[in-house]
Amino acid sequence: MSAHGPMPRSAWIFPALAVLFFAGATALGVTFTPSAAGSAFAAALLVILFGTVFAAVHHAEVIAERVGEPYGTLLLTLAVTVIEVALIATIMLGDKPVPTLARDTVFAVVMIVCNGLVGICILAGGLRYREQDVQVAGSNLYLSVLIVMGTITLIMPNYTLTTPGPVYSAVQLGFVSVVTLLLYAVFLYTQTVRHRGYFVGSEHDPGADGRPLSNAMLGLSITLLLVSLLAVVLLAKKFSLVVDFATARIGAPPAFAGVLVALLILLPESVAALAAARKNDLQKSMNLALGSSLATIGLTIPAVAVAAYALDKQLVLGLDPQSMVLLGLTFILSMLTFGTGRTNILFGLVHVVVFAVFVFLVFVP
Repeated sequence: MSAHGPMPRSAWIFPALAVLFFAGATALGVTFTPSAAGSAFAAALLVILFGTVFAAVHHAEVIAERVGEPYGTLLLTLAVTVIEVALIATIMLGDKPVPTLARDTVFAVVMIVCNGLVGICILAGGLRYREQDVQVAGSNLYLSVLIVMGTITLIMPNYTLTTPGPVYSAVQLGFVSVVTLLLYAVFLYTQTVRHRGYFVGSEHDPGADGRPLSNAMLGLSITLLLVSLLAVVLLAKKFSLVVDFATARIGAPPAFAGVLVALLILLPESVAALAAARKNDLQKSMNLALGSSLATIGLTIPAVAVAAYALDKQLVLGLDPQSMVLLGLTFILSMLTFGTGRTNILFGLVHVVVFAVFVFLVFVP
């Protein structure tokens, strides 16, 4: 009945290990400390956490094959966003509050995705196929919503008068959260119902993506996906201690924590996007890349805003002038890259260069 091979052992071993690791550490009161034992604890935690994230993505992809495109990439994006929200909220609202973490992580996700991931995918595809096609109509929808969301969440807080920037007042934050959720909800309706064809590559049959999948395998993947997401949420608090120590140990600026969280979150999704580009399905790569940026802003900001309001924590959203320039440059470059519907290696290289500038300025601002 199923067209799939046997489930990889890692797809169920890591979620089980994550649950056992959390239960054991909680029962024994074990936590991370700067010592030899703490280093072993951190290493085990990182391996299990990475493995569980990849397991969650694997199960999301298995389920996605049943539903087809663009639902498949949407499901993968939403699964990764749940992980992202858990990590950001846990670290930002922990024992040592980091009010700028949500801003830094969201900005890092946009820069990593729209420059690093997009650039590498276009480069890989261009080197192999010379040119690749993307749907201009779909790309325009992605970028129009992304530009509005990015502006009202990361730039406007610097220029409001009710409270001095870079923060929103409670009313302003509530309004912006509702607006971003509304924009994302309408975008999802457009992507999956109203204009589904805008987000499926020209060489793809929109209805032919799903493969036969037994009900037993589907049910198992759904269960393990939920377990994996729960396990990541449970381990997020312990991971935050490692992030704090690593940032202080190397003397990195506060923004480094946001970049580190973003890299952890985006790693499995990036692997899937790069694989799609190498298979000459750049449209799927862009669905994953641009879709994750939208989900990051559309879901993470409202979720973190609710948590910050409920716990009476400050949420800093406004970017510094240097970051605003990079964000504006990214938006303009993205419009030029996807404006013709055809990409080549030069577009990819330009995006990679902007990403390199972003990383360099994190450490040498």
